[in-house]
Amino acid sequence: MNRINRIITLLRRATRDFQVPIVTQVSRQSRDSFQVLISCLLSLRTKDEVTAKASERLFSIAHTPKNLLNVPIKKIEKAIYPVGFYHTKARTVHNISSDLLKRFSGKVPDDLETLLTLKGVGRKTANLVLTQGFNKLGICVDTHVHRISNRLGIVKTKDPEQTEFALRKILPKRYWIEYNDLLVAWGQNICKPVSPLCSKCVISTYCPKLGVYKSR
Repeated sequence: MNRINRIITLLRRATRDFQVPIVTQVSRQSRDSFQVLISCLLSLRTKDEVTAKASERLFSIAHTPKNLLNVPIKKIEKAIYPVGFYHTKARTVHNISSDLLKRFSGKVPDDLETLLTLKGVGRKTANLVLTQGFNKLGICVDTHVHRISNRLGIVKTKDPEQTEFALRKILPKRYWIEYNDLLVAWGQNICKPVSPLCSKCVISTYCPKLGVYKSR
């Protein structure tokens, strides 16, 4: 446990000047759980800088479920292009807006299981909405969190869902909300998928570098 505490402390200091992930940016700027949800959906398999501009364009047109439902799908596609799978995501945004209005009076649910009933919302998105949209406990696991947690030997898992459940058992709850932000920032800048910058890593001493065959 002391090792995890030390890793978190070092990452907090090291990432202070790093750009925070896009969904966190949206959360801090808007304080709106719906915008957090939509920006998270747009961010899937898309670089943050692309997601940031797409979210800004879309929310300038409409930023509530009711308003978005009145926007033609083609216009949504144009606004969010070139995010990955923009045709599919435009329909998802439209359908989720409709679902929220029909079932939840336009409000985004604030519990994990209900969020997962929204078509197109998986565990990563649901947990991120909880943590960033409602400041509630959740562990959002994306590719960076999955990769780095395994490299550190904190978990030994095959996919992000397994990583989430493993982290729920061993990660102190006080770290749950910030864990994604810290590891995403570190993964984007230092602990890269291929040839990570281990020589610049402040937690290198605590990392067995599992699965790393080449580093810089």
